[in-house]
Amino acid sequence: MMVDRKLAVFGTDAAEAAQVKRMDSYLACGFDVQGFMMRRANMNTDFEPFWNNLHLSDVGNENPIGRIWAVLKSIPKVIANRRLLRDTDIIIARNLDMLLIAAIAQKLAPGGKPRLIYECLDINNMMTGTGAKNRFFRWIERRLLDKTDTLIVSAPAFIDNYFAPVQGWSGRTVLVENKIWVNDPSALPRPTPESVPTRAPISDDAPLTVGWIGTLRCQQSLDLLVAAAKALGPKVKIAMHGVVHYHAVPDFDATLAANDNLVFHGPYDYPTGLAEVYAACDVVWSQDMWQWGTNSTWLLPNRIYEASYFGCPSLAVAGTGTGDRVDQGLGWTIPAPTADALIDLLTSLTADDITAMRKAILARPDAEFLQSADEIRDALTAAA
Repeated sequence: MMVDRKLAVFGTDAAEAAQVKRMDSYLACGFDVQGFMMRRANMNTDFEPFWNNLHLSDVGNENPIGRIWAVLKSIPKVIANRRLLRDTDIIIARNLDMLLIAAIAQKLAPGGKPRLIYECLDINNMMTGTGAKNRFFRWIERRLLDKTDTLIVSAPAFIDNYFAPVQGWSGRTVLVENKIWVNDPSALPRPTPESVPTRAPISDDAPLTVGWIGTLRCQQSLDLLVAAAKALGPKVKIAMHGVVHYHAVPDFDATLAANDNLVFHGPYDYPTGLAEVYAACDVVWSQDMWQWGTNSTWLLPNRIYEASYFGCPSLAVAGTGTGDRVDQGLGWTIPAPTADALIDLLTSLTADDITAMRKAILARPDAEFLQSADEIRDALTAAA
């Protein structure tokens, strides 16, 4: 174990679930962790970091100018608190704006030059467009990549479709997938194949429950699920769990009110609430379509790991990163992101199909879906 390695972690939202679980994993590995974090106000408003943390700035969603201003305000704070970087071994920056601040911090760190890791969680449309602004941000990223020791990605397609061909990255790359993290796996028991009940035949009295779980921000996914709900009526129920990003789905409440077979259950505890959420669903819609053709087509969302750990089959679009993974025995795919394709799939599923798929998924190793401290430790060992 790399005990006493000191990490400085730069993140865009101290309260965001993925950031929180990653910080918990670093601490579980025995690292000495110092956070430099921004904060957004759309989720977990009462959360307080359980690690040493320097608050950099508040920042809103979908506000590029605000994010630039937040970066500019954060740099003087880092300079004024450079003592927190003393003897840091590794600096980890999650996303591009934090990489800019982290590259400056690397130069400021007393006691030696730390290794710099760029952890790319998403490739925003800002980075893939063809306009002058897009080219400018790609240029900034290329310059910062020159200072980066290791690139961590959550999906291989990020390298294959963007970093290698577009940004010319040929350096050290580490894959750390969006698996479930829990400090004590025994606290998150997994069902067994033998525990799967035989599902009643799908009917008006036993509707097929399609889950949409996690960060609910994809208008295209909502539209697709609503179209299926309207077409299939009482034979299907759309069960939504998580946090709604109203800046991305502004008509969410009105859509919910207009459709009796749409149900919103609100936020859930992570990770302890996952078992109940997925047990209540027959299948889960795992495809993101928010940035179609780029990020959404390439990524591997945490939904497929969560759903599979608890034996819930996923639905996705064939030919995407998510769809390719789901086609490896984790559920079913549709040939195109259309309402007709989704409706055809849902009407073709039988109770026996769902029961058999649940058992097959639960027979797979836990390690496919549950992250270990060794994975995190090995990723940082590669950089160090």
